[in-house]
Amino acid sequence: MAVTLHHDGTTITAVEPVMDRSPWTTCPGAPAVLVETFTGVTLADVAARGAKQANCTHLHDLALLAGLRIAHIRRDGMPVLRFAHRDDILESPEAVRGQHLLKLRDWIQSLDPATREAARLLQWASLIAHGRTIPMERQMDATRMPPNCFTFQPERARIARRVGKIIDFSASDARPLDHFDGTRFGARLVA
Repeated sequence: MAVTLHHDGTTITAVEPVMDRSPWTTCPGAPAVLVETFTGVTLADVAARGAKQANCTHLHDLALLAGLRIAHIRRDGMPVLRFAHRDDILESPEAVRGQHLLKLRDWIQSLDPATREAARLLQWASLIAHGRTIPMERQMDATRMPPNCFTFQPERARIARRVGKIIDFSASDARPLDHFDGTRFGARLVA
């Protein structure tokens, strides 16, 4: 299965679902529903479109993966900054349209201090979020990574070994950082 979303930069103009194999005799009717679901939807609204239960879940998930990624940050409940990007290339804010998420240093430095902090947090959160989409077997060899940190420097990458475990938060009510009460780090702040 595959889905291609054609757009004019703002709105989906055509949807091309491909279903070469299907598990049920009724599945071949699903591509038409996907076309109806997403044609005319703005790229920013792809994730919020809904209608998953009316669609083939596989095709619907693929359509969502093709959509624009929106990341936003708030301070005290108020919006501060919003990034819209596809494949790490920003579409907004307009000042950095066409820039890669990794190439924002000069722009971030030009911002006022409060917005600068928000931009830096949003940039790294957007990049780090990709980690969970990379299969673990592709994350095991540090020599395959660009030398962007201490471990990935050539002299260390060849001896680095992955440690830790995968925690699947979708399988329970547990949430990231549920175990964290701040006491380990709070003592450091007082000292």
